[in-house]
Amino acid sequence: QVQLVESGGGLVQAGGSLRLSCTASGRTISTYAMGWFRQAPGKEREFVAAIRRSGGATYYAESVKGRFTISRDNAKNTVYLQMNSLKPEDTAVYYCAAKPSLVGQVTDKNEYDYWGQGTQVTVSS
Repeated sequence: QVQLVESGGGLVQAGGSLRLSCTASGRTISTYAMGWFRQAPGKEREFVAAIRRSGGATYYAESVKGRFTISRDNAKNTVYLQMNSLKPEDTAVYYCAAKPSLVGQVTDKNEYDYWGQGTQVTVSS
């Protein structure tokens, strides 16, 4: 089993930055693809960013491309999401997730087996 704990959320003004962290325990995540998803009130959970286990390949939703950066430090069992130029529409609960399987799309939330509890990000205009 893998336990994931997100941190770093908060309230920020539009144009500001936040860095989310996701620290895993129970098992190393070095062989897992990792993803960030978000869910706004009344909306479905949506893909934000993902990173392959090697860290060599990253994927982003079009809405965050060029503003968000996903990275990982396998030695620390931690994944990060650097969020710059934040917009009010980025307001949501952000979830970290782990995908042990090598098959399936990293952009598909149904492919992830482990989830954190989420951290709130609120961007004021």
